[in-house]
Order: sequence, then structure tokens, then C-alpha cells
Amino acid sequence: MIRKAKERDIARIVEIRNSVRENRLSDPAKITLDDLRWFIANPGIFVWEQDGNIQGFSAGDPRNGNIWALFVDDAYAKRGIGTALLASACSVLKDAGHDRIWLTTDPGTRAEQLYRQAGWELIGEKDNELLFELNLAAGSA
Repeated sequence: MIRKAKERDIARIVEIRNSVRENRLSDPAKITLDDLRWFIANPGIFVWEQDGNIQGFSAGDPRNGNIWALFVDDAYAKRGIGTALLASACSVLKDAGHDRIWLTTDPGTRAEQLYRQAGWELIGEKDNELLFELNLAAGSA
């Protein structure tokens, strides 16, 4: 069900990212095709595919230890897809040698609840979003 993303998945990834109700991009142009192609060429972006349909995706940035993206099509929410995709992104960051990883998300979202339940620690704010960190060395992921 989880696999590395391919070039042919880009249109669906963009569709999911632009259709979510929470954590919407104020400027969809901030996520470029070059960004997506970089993550496809480098370890870091995964999709959840079931019955031939991509239902969500995640990306971990091995350059800086950031969970760059975690999004599930709203029609497939609350099925454990986000949790599984988060684990894949965390694995990429751990394999890249990061002991502490981070992410940001909007407050009051399902994503915030997911990260708190998964053991992520709220450490502050960054760019008007909540800043979470996870210590991989402590075996949290």
C-alpha cells in the first residue's frame, strides 16, 4: 500500500495537496513541480495507494530533518493512512542520520492531534504555525 512516489504520481499529489480543508496553502505556487521532482529523485516522498488510487502522501527532507509534507485525501481520513505515511517519512529522516526531526502545522487541526498522539513535542511556533519536534534517538518513531 505504501510505495515510493513516481513522476506519474505528481498530478495526484498536487490534487490532494490543493484539496485538503486543513493546512491549506495560502499560495499553492509555494510547492513547485521542481520540489516534487527533487523528492522523487531523492529518498523522501511516499504515496499510499489502494485499489489503483493514491489516497495520501508524505515527504521527509533528508537535508534538514523536516517532515515536508503529510496529506491524506479528506475522503480517506481517519483510516490510519496518515499514521503509516508519517512513519515512512520519519524512517527516511532517521536513515539520513537525523536524531531530532521537526515539522510545522496549523493549530487546531487533525494533524496537530496526530502528532501529539504520536509523541511529538510542541516546542514553539515558526511562521505562525505550531513547531513540533521528535527525538528519534529516544525511540519515539
